[in-house]
Amino acid sequence: MAQYEHIITQPVFFLFVAFSFLLALGYFWGRRKNQAISHSAFEDLIKIFRPQEQKFTNIGGAIGYHANLAIKKKGGWLSRVDATITLLPRHSWLYLPLSKCIRKYDRLFLELYLKNTPEEECHLIESRYSRFAGTKIRNSAKLQKEEVVWGKYRFYLYSQSAETRTRLLDFTARHPDPGVIRHIAVVPEQKKCFLFMIPAMGKVAENLRPVVNWLPTLLDLKK
Repeated sequence: MAQYEHIITQPVFFLFVAFSFLLALGYFWGRRKNQAISHSAFEDLIKIFRPQEQKFTNIGGAIGYHANLAIKKKGGWLSRVDATITLLPRHSWLYLPLSKCIRKYDRLFLELYLKNTPEEECHLIESRYSRFAGTKIRNSAKLQKEEVVWGKYRFYLYSQSAETRTRLLDFTARHPDPGVIRHIAVVPEQKKCFLFMIPAMGKVAENLRPVVNWLPTLLDLKK
């Protein structure tokens, strides 16, 4: 032991121990924080969709979770909701700054499986989010595109008809703050609606509920 005494008395050794302690502390803090965010988001989804069956899966250690919500309500417009949440690596303080630069924020993706095929495709997508990888709108060439201001953000509005455009603009007027909503999409060829949100604690239900209440009127343009 005496042969290592000169090492453990060096200032750099104490710095190494302190640094290791901070990393360990960060790991447990970040893991608990991510679990709290995902739990809050999924609790909000259950409140809104009231599924008859639900299944939750960890898909990425402390940074990824998935939920399948089965909705068997008769006469409803949904059959299932799939939710995937990917979180910043708060448990890894060494990688967290880089991840914030690249990914920016936590992400909550929702796939709403529809019982009936929608009449038209449309999108409301925040302009900065639209530049991220994987957010390309496949049928954009067939849709009318314009830039609109929703709250303090700039969104691109993609519509297939004047009626769709009017209903999208009416929704943004009645709900002037998108909150954590960054993308609303209706895709008839997949018989789905897609939503992208930032799963800020306490904000998912608040911002999602108006969208879910409004979507049935958007899906049926014959009304």
